[in-house]
Amino acid sequence: MLEPNNSTDSSGMDDFGYAQTLDRSIGKFASFAAGVSYISILTGVFQLFYFGFSMAGPAYAWSWPIVFVGQLMVALCFAELAGRYPVAGSVYNWAKRLTSGTFSWLAGWLLLISSIMALGAVALALQITLPQLSSGFQIIGDGTGTYDFALNGVLLASIMIGISTLINAFGVKLMTRINSIGVFVELIAAVLLILALGWHVVRGPEVLFGTAGLGAEHPLGFFGVFLIGAMASGYVMYGFDTASSLGEETKDPKKTAPKAIIRAVTASFLLGGLILLCGLLAAPDLTDPKLGSADGGLQYLVLSVLGGPFGKAFLVCIVVAVVVCTLAVHAAAIRMMFAMARDNNLPFSSQLSKVDPVRRTPAVAAIVIGVLAVIPLLVNVMQPAIFTILSSISIVLIYLSYLLVTVPLLRKRLQRKWPAPGDNSEAGFSMGKWGLPVNILAVLWGGAMTLNLIWPRPEIYNSVPPFEWYLQWGGVLFVAAVAVGGTLLYRLKIRHQTGVLAEHAAAAAYPAPGSAGTDASTAGQFVAVSVPASATQTSVDAL
Repeated sequence: MLEPNNSTDSSGMDDFGYAQTLDRSIGKFASFAAGVSYISILTGVFQLFYFGFSMAGPAYAWSWPIVFVGQLMVALCFAELAGRYPVAGSVYNWAKRLTSGTFSWLAGWLLLISSIMALGAVALALQITLPQLSSGFQIIGDGTGTYDFALNGVLLASIMIGISTLINAFGVKLMTRINSIGVFVELIAAVLLILALGWHVVRGPEVLFGTAGLGAEHPLGFFGVFLIGAMASGYVMYGFDTASSLGEETKDPKKTAPKAIIRAVTASFLLGGLILLCGLLAAPDLTDPKLGSADGGLQYLVLSVLGGPFGKAFLVCIVVAVVVCTLAVHAAAIRMMFAMARDNNLPFSSQLSKVDPVRRTPAVAAIVIGVLAVIPLLVNVMQPAIFTILSSISIVLIYLSYLLVTVPLLRKRLQRKWPAPGDNSEAGFSMGKWGLPVNILAVLWGGAMTLNLIWPRPEIYNSVPPFEWYLQWGGVLFVAAVAVGGTLLYRLKIRHQTGVLAEHAAAAAYPAPGSAGTDASTAGQFVAVSVPASATQTSVDAL
């Protein structure tokens, strides 16, 4: 059995019913870097610019501030929760304190599934950038064959996920050190890129107000195609909760995590928005079809504007951003799996929640997440359309899991039960009287964005042949299957075993040496007595 780590400040882990088993070594910048690298403006903006531009032209850039305002409302709610509960698997543990066992488990389940799929999607972004740096990265074929582009992307992504697995399994210190260096490079590169593109501006901002005839054939006109293009921004600005998901490994987490969440989403908005603005104003020709193609996009624009070595230097920085984004997504998925497993809320929980006694990290969960993330990538080889659907669905699941936190939090506020009566714990961040209106806006935004993301449009869910009804409705069908299947799994099996595993329970939950329950037959079993009620889900929670 792994003994609790008492060498560092537990920052109230006993209050949550858990022993401090993870390595608490993350500082302020590393916590901020975790949120920034998950959002990863260089990864997301460069990966999805072509899509937003092809749908709504330059005016798609307006979706960036709109998405930021909505996500800032969510981030503020999360910051308030992180100021009280900086625990691994943030969304899952927050929901556990706000709603029933079923819905809190579902919040964790949806985010876990989405993170696994998002990990593959992020790593796949290497295919968009590396071959433009050097043809040597097009290992399979020359990129013009039927499956060259897709198969090579899977190969590069699988290699990246393998590297990420090794780094995350080795320990949080190595992961955060690499991540912090990468984020520092990404932030400097973003600033320099903004300045370089700004120096080459050739038109005024009035171009952002033109529709260029787009949406003429859409039933909702330009608004209809703008909603589609807005997904390019909605697909980027999430994952800021990672700063809190690493809370158990962060120093002074109740103060550090909330600030990191807000700073991460704000910095990403400012830098990403300026890159979009300056890029559009500096583009040599906005009618160039390569700007709206997957093998062109913003990478092509940067190379066209800056040329040769300067353009390629920035593409190298994009690769760095993809690498650290992969590390962050992987790390967040690991913490979610670990958090659910130590509550005995997953199959094989005892194995998935194991913490390496030397490196103090969930090494088994790191390996399992890495293996599972590669499986959906195999779909991309023969049927990229299906993988595109899966990637889109992963974002829908994230927004749904966020709603499973903001909705019950709003309910608690309306019932005047937030903070919980008798909860005298020190909060690291509070919105005060602004909490209710911000929470209402967060719920309305989350609901509207979820509907926009899951809307069965052919442009998203069936953009290339074969045109089949089940592909177009794939988002609705898959999300329903994951949600309903997960609910049934919990209600029929998981909830009857839920409870903090003994090796992760707070010291008060351990039997005294020599007392009943310390023999080998009880090793690995969960304990529910002696653990604060706020820290565990009970098997009698009702819907």
